[in-house]
Amino acid sequence: MASKRYAHVEKGCVACGSCVKVCPKGAISIWQGVKAIVDTVHCVGCGRCERECPAGAIKLVQRENAE
Repeated sequence: MASKRYAHVEKGCVACGSCVKVCPKGAISIWQGVKAIVDTVHCVGCGRCERECPAGAIKLVQRENAE
């Protein structure tokens, strides 16, 4: 069963890669050296990236189909 939450990258991402390093599922990558992107299929919503982000640009959000 998929997690009820997933990480979402908001404005303010500085592409530092901190989130990439702490993601246990490898669900985050840096797109063209500009911004982090999240593979929501593999994201388990653990929140490690949100806590690690120095810019505060990652938030956990509810999946639309979560009950």
